[in-house]
Amino acid sequence: MSEKLPSSFTKSLNLVDSTAIVVGSMIGSGIFIVSAEMSRTVGSPGWLLVAWLITGFMTIIGALSYGELASMMPKAGGQYVYLREAYNPLVGFLYGWTLFMVIQTGTIAAVAMAFAKFAGVLIPWVGESNILLQAGPVKISTVHIVAVSSIILLTWINTRGIKAGKRVQNAFTFTKVMILLLFLLAGFFFAGSLGYHVSSDYFWRPASLDKVTGVVTPLSGMMIVVALGMAMVGSLFTCDAWNNIAFASGEVINPRRTVPLAMFWGTVIAFTLFFLSNVVYIKVLPLRGTPFGSTVVERGIAFASRDTLGTVTISSIFGDYAAFIMAAFIVISTFGCNNGLILSGARVYYAMAKDKLFFNAAGRLNDRNVPGSGLVFQCVWASLLCLSGSYSQLLDYVVFAVLIFYVLTIVGIFILRKRRPAEEREFKAFGYPVIQVIYILLAVAIMIILLAFKPKFTWPGLVIVVIGIPVYYLWKNLVRTTGSGEGIHGLNGKGKA
Repeated sequence: MSEKLPSSFTKSLNLVDSTAIVVGSMIGSGIFIVSAEMSRTVGSPGWLLVAWLITGFMTIIGALSYGELASMMPKAGGQYVYLREAYNPLVGFLYGWTLFMVIQTGTIAAVAMAFAKFAGVLIPWVGESNILLQAGPVKISTVHIVAVSSIILLTWINTRGIKAGKRVQNAFTFTKVMILLLFLLAGFFFAGSLGYHVSSDYFWRPASLDKVTGVVTPLSGMMIVVALGMAMVGSLFTCDAWNNIAFASGEVINPRRTVPLAMFWGTVIAFTLFFLSNVVYIKVLPLRGTPFGSTVVERGIAFASRDTLGTVTISSIFGDYAAFIMAAFIVISTFGCNNGLILSGARVYYAMAKDKLFFNAAGRLNDRNVPGSGLVFQCVWASLLCLSGSYSQLLDYVVFAVLIFYVLTIVGIFILRKRRPAEEREFKAFGYPVIQVIYILLAVAIMIILLAFKPKFTWPGLVIVVIGIPVYYLWKNLVRTTGSGEGIHGLNGKGKA
């Protein structure tokens, strides 16, 4: 007779562990890259910092608002559960569907590819030109092999139990925070000796910079607002994953208190590091440069080689060999980032499977009290995205799709306040209802701007969400016809996950 598998999670994550998951999942490679594209969109140091400040406001307010939901529903699945309980199982499923198809797995794939590409700076064998297999348009290089291998390794580590996963997360989070602090100290300390000072000529003069020619087109009026909205795609993507600790609420000690605190402190720590990194970029390099520049200073922030701002900033301070230092740091950063993403994502699929909305195997815990099958499903799809090369296109759609569900979740606070006024809430949303309305208005404004001015990056994201509607009903029908479930938990607002 086989040994019975565990039926409940192990409570192992304390406040430090949980905060490390938030910080570690947020800090990947984005902070070293996205500000170049943002600079080309807004064209001035002041407006670049404004874009980051608005992003920070939205992220921290989001974390404070989610704290109320986390303290109400401290269950595995996090945002999936919040949406299911505030609305209905369909809305919850659409979030879980989009998370699996695009948000979590696409991000895992992109971070793994960044890990492999920067590993190539240290190990020349790892390179996109080193093709091992080619079948038509599909090319598999050593970069793909390293990227997929990193996903498989981290997935295996996390199947060994939550303690194994959190040890890796803590080690890599603390390491990269310390290295990032050293980067900031170096930037602030040595910036004055570089002979470059931020020019006041265009500090508050927004402009659009052509990526190919470098032509500067001044912006005014509503076009400044439009530019901010488009630029924030990069900063919002970099600051995402702050809510991932809620996915693992079932393994958090005293989740009603720990999860809200971890989301708040994690977002504050990560965003502070992000913002100060941008201050360093501005102190070390001119924002407006030329795509034809022969030095890092001539190219500036906007035209940094391959947009790798972190690398060129260090190079401008310590010389070209410092690029290896930054590459090593980004390897560490992306590896730790993906551990947090992989650890937390599988808990959503677990909650969905419990509601008969995902493969049944994903709803079972292995002998180490973690959703091993859910981790494997996630690993396989993220790896396929790496090999297909489609992850980069999918990520273009992530921010729009994410904003849709963030808005729905914040609106869910209003719904649950009215529907369940007496339910225990150890934390209440900060500044309710004014702050939450401001968040909703900002997010909706950004979505409208993206729909109007970046349609090829937004409509596909909306289509991915909408495709989930027929998938939901097909899945329900399959469950009924096969007799593999007795309906959907949570229909009455009291389902477990």
